[in-house]
Amino acid sequence: MRTFFNRFKYLDIPLLVATLLLIFAGGAILYATTLSEDTKSIFYRQLIFLAVGLPSFLFLSFFDYRLLAKINRVIYVVLVAFLVYLVIFGTIIQGGKRWINFASFGFQPAEFIKLVFILGLARLLYLKRGQINSLGTLVWSFFYAFLPAALIIIQPDLGSAIIVMGLWIGIILLSPIKKKYLAVLFVGFLVVAGVGWKFVLKSYQKDRVLVFINPELDPKGRGYNVRQATIAVGSGELFGRGLGKGIQSQRKFLPERQTDFIFAASSEEIGFLGSFSLLGLYFFLLLRISNIMRRAKDDLGMYIAGGVMFFFFFQVLINVGMNIGILPVTGIPLPFVSAGGSSLIVSLLALGVVQNISLQSKSLRF
Repeated sequence: MRTFFNRFKYLDIPLLVATLLLIFAGGAILYATTLSEDTKSIFYRQLIFLAVGLPSFLFLSFFDYRLLAKINRVIYVVLVAFLVYLVIFGTIIQGGKRWINFASFGFQPAEFIKLVFILGLARLLYLKRGQINSLGTLVWSFFYAFLPAALIIIQPDLGSAIIVMGLWIGIILLSPIKKKYLAVLFVGFLVVAGVGWKFVLKSYQKDRVLVFINPELDPKGRGYNVRQATIAVGSGELFGRGLGKGIQSQRKFLPERQTDFIFAASSEEIGFLGSFSLLGLYFFLLLRISNIMRRAKDDLGMYIAGGVMFFFFFQVLINVGMNIGILPVTGIPLPFVSAGGSSLIVSLLALGVVQNISLQSKSLRF
């Protein structure tokens, strides 16, 4: 038992502290957004998911990431099967087939596939080291990402699909790919984007992009959310109105204030300084993951840590961007802050894996 607890001193303490601070800040912000609700069920459900996520975080912190990446192949197949099930048999909830319900809780495969994809692509590149510049490896890695991304778009969940493809690009760029392939990737992106706009995106998704470019096209319809979000962010000024005292969120002018637009709701209540501090925590988290990525004992650990770094970077960038009106609304949660059990658990699992990469890089024997 003593040997087990001795392992805790080898965890990356700055990363652990940043994780706990984000959990605490997210919990306080989420609780404040529920003060005007008749029930605090959203907050209490989040606590239940946290009770599941924290032990999972500790478990993966001490579970060999190399073994995890190996058995990940089975998990990838299972999650893809879940995505296929949703497309065929899923129930439409809030305009999409995104949740598989167990008892009174919803499980969102699209969230878990992000981490599973990181592990799978990292292992593929690790096993194919020295062959990354072969066309076969590049094409195989693309379809490894494209399969779940395509199934996620059909749900439809454009935001999560963008994250998966963004992770593919980010991890590929970490590999020793020749510069000429960068042009090929860029051209391929333009082609896929054009085809997607013409044949894949639904009308409401196109409307989001058009309204993003010009919110005045539909100020009381598609543009309403963005307008209310930017009003909330601006009204917080320097110090904010105080937790639970935001007009836009507490009086329910701001939609989806516990999920998609929680950054806007929090900005109104904690102000510019509070929001800046929250973003500072994310920045420190990214720096710490980047440091662990550079110290990884092998390329597998480097790719996984890099993938997790891109995972948090894209999630924060897109969520904050759509809250302040510089990116289209895509429904991406803000890690540790937005309500959502799947997002919270996946974020903790991802950081648990990074903790193990840090621990393994110290070449310790227990």
